[in-house]
Amino acid sequence: MKRIAILGSTGSIGTQALEVIGANPDSFELEVITAHNNADLLIAQALAFKPNVVVIANEALYEQVRDALQHEAIKVYAGTNALNSVVEMGTVDMVLTAMVGYAGLQPTIRAIKAGKEIALANKETLVVAGQLVTELARQQGVNIYPVDSEHSAIFQCLAGEFHNPIEKIILTASGGPFRGRKADELRQVTRAQALKHPNWEMGAKITIDSASLMNKGLEVIEAKWLFGLKNEQIEVVVHPQSIVHSLVQFEDGSIKAQLGLPDMKLPIQYALAYPDRLKTDYPRFNFMDYPQLTFEQPDLETFRNLQLAFDAMERGGNMPCILNAANEIAVAAFLREEVGFLEMPDIIESSMAKVAYIANPSYEDYVTTDRETRTYAAEAAGKLSL
Repeated sequence: MKRIAILGSTGSIGTQALEVIGANPDSFELEVITAHNNADLLIAQALAFKPNVVVIANEALYEQVRDALQHEAIKVYAGTNALNSVVEMGTVDMVLTAMVGYAGLQPTIRAIKAGKEIALANKETLVVAGQLVTELARQQGVNIYPVDSEHSAIFQCLAGEFHNPIEKIILTASGGPFRGRKADELRQVTRAQALKHPNWEMGAKITIDSASLMNKGLEVIEAKWLFGLKNEQIEVVVHPQSIVHSLVQFEDGSIKAQLGLPDMKLPIQYALAYPDRLKTDYPRFNFMDYPQLTFEQPDLETFRNLQLAFDAMERGGNMPCILNAANEIAVAAFLREEVGFLEMPDIIESSMAKVAYIANPSYEDYVTTDRETRTYAAEAAGKLSL
């Protein structure tokens, strides 16, 4: 019985993780759930799953959550400090970090320091501070299990192969809703169009990242740290059907791939239950439903965010932190319809050129870099929206 804390239980990954836990009561026990603003759903989840602890990060919503749960044997806390503290609880075995963006970094670090196993859905943690986090995990003897479907696929392909060196990994990308379009066709893209992903049901931020291919760029950087790879060992191919979730090529030239229908509950369950595979009643993949699986090169000129991510990874230091912070600001501005789809990479590229570069950053340097980048990127977005 693994006792689970879910950071970000009201988001897409968090809600699906609760489905997995609910379907496997003999394998998992829910200890902690947290949310930032969605108090109504957090309350509903608490009433349904009866966790030991609930945290609402927005302190203004504390009384609403507390009052709704006052007749339950559930402890209710609020604020960032509470969020960082609950991951250290002795009754927690594994922390699923399903929060969106940079906000996941500090609680993930606190959980690792407390010796908790990590199921990582918050790719930004390794994008921003991959070297720091992976080194800390090594020192603490903590395993980090990937939840992203692509990284889970690589992890599954490596089962039984950990003694065999990787030649390269191939991350697959669906190409998003605008695959095949050129820049002229993307200038007038609307928020609603960008939020219609062809294969996956996800939150707004990651859906926009998928449309711009920034999500794949973040995954490239995440993969480098998760699997201890050199930059040149990571490749991206566009695979519109989203059936082959990623591939590993070994030194003898053989390639392993992990296939399945696009369903995030599978990689979530694999991370939570590892090393066991738990029986499910999910729909099964049938080759006859997909007689053709196709692959193509990503268009790095049109979808510049992927190239910017490769550039940031190559530069190293705090550059991926700059990339991530600028992207979070750019995506938020696009979702508010203040900047255009093709202006997002402009904001990111400008931030990468202007914010101070640090070759060997400390944790405090990452915090400063994130803050300064957000300020610069917000100003850049504001100029574009005038």
